Amino acid sequence: MSELTQKAEKLDAGDEIAAKRAEFVLDGPEGAVYLDGNSLGALPVAVPGRVADVVGRQWGEMRIRSWTESGWWTAPERIGDRIAPLVGAAAGQIVAGDSTSVNVFKALVGAVRLAQETGPGRDEILVDATTFPTDGYIAGSAARMTGCTLRPVEPSEVPGALGERTAAVLLNHVDYRTGRLHDLPALTAAVHAAGAYAVWDLCHSAGALPVGLDAHGVDLAVGCTYKYLNGGPGSPAFLYVRADLQGRFDSPLPGWNSHAEPFGMRSEYAPAEGAVRGRVGTPDILSMLALESALEVWDGVTVEAVRAKSLALTDFFLECVGEYVPEGRVECLTPLPHAERGSQVALRCADAGPVMRRLIDRGVVGDFRHPDVLRFGFTPLYVGFADVERAARVLAEELG
Repeated sequence: MSELTQKAEKLDAGDEIAAKRAEFVLDGPEGAVYLDGNSLGALPVAVPGRVADVVGRQWGEMRIRSWTESGWWTAPERIGDRIAPLVGAAAGQIVAGDSTSVNVFKALVGAVRLAQETGPGRDEILVDATTFPTDGYIAGSAARMTGCTLRPVEPSEVPGALGERTAAVLLNHVDYRTGRLHDLPALTAAVHAAGAYAVWDLCHSAGALPVGLDAHGVDLAVGCTYKYLNGGPGSPAFLYVRADLQGRFDSPLPGWNSHAEPFGMRSEYAPAEGAVRGRVGTPDILSMLALESALEVWDGVTVEAVRAKSLALTDFFLECVGEYVPEGRVECLTPLPHAERGSQVALRCADAGPVMRRLIDRGVVGDFRHPDVLRFGFTPLYVGFADVERAARVLAEELG
């Protein structure tokens, strides 16, 4: 047994949240290691039973009564409140529903309207130049819709790019390719100092590390739930609107679900109070309630504990890669300082695509990002240190 194998056993033995692994379905090839939870989280064991009940009893037997008697109608706010502590928000500020893309559109247009309400000269949107493509596409459409100029800027350059024309800034908390964690508190403060509004995309940080939305005065934020929150493929995203901004939040998608009197069937729109204002149309109940069940895995565990294990896992993976992988075969793109690292490790590799396919064939599941990035996500609720050691060892064998 190698020293690193022994170290993995000791680390697993001291893991305070190791028991959470049993709450997930991790079937597959013997010895399989799942390191792609930053794309799609594993299935919590309680979800199939909950979905069966929703389909068979709530829908099959109770039918329309379930909108009230089974709590379908209030699910978006109830689930939003369940997500809230995981991103550092008080209750009443998050609503679950729609996709991340739709919520980015609502949040960004809403932020521009807030800015232009008090500063008509604010006609520029800054967007993270390294953003996930959809965020860039949505930002471009939001700019055209609001008469703004769109300006892509590297996150580190945002403070120097802000000015009197800046209306809103759309940033990713964690870079989806490299795993770099951006400085949310400092960047939010800089945006506010310039009189603009900050919109944060939390897709790669919600459920992986502390966010502190309320503590840092974030204006609006969005995030998906199918990665570290394990809500399932296409599970509803979420929208955060800070409490003191909700009365002024003017959504560009004012659907009937966000009306103050949705069943009044009024011809004129009157927005509801609170987080409900972020809703649009009829909620997707099946995936919504699957998500609600998935969130139960967070009972008894804190984001801080998850973050501590995440950093330990990624540290250990980098140690194993350094020990096992032949020198010069990979280059780490993920920052080494903890304050700059999310919950993934990205390695540059000349033949990354074929290498990842071979890893997956051998039961080590990560993913590939064009043109040359091997990406490994570490979900502390179900990934252990022995998984990490095996992944690095198999990677070394494929690169040897």
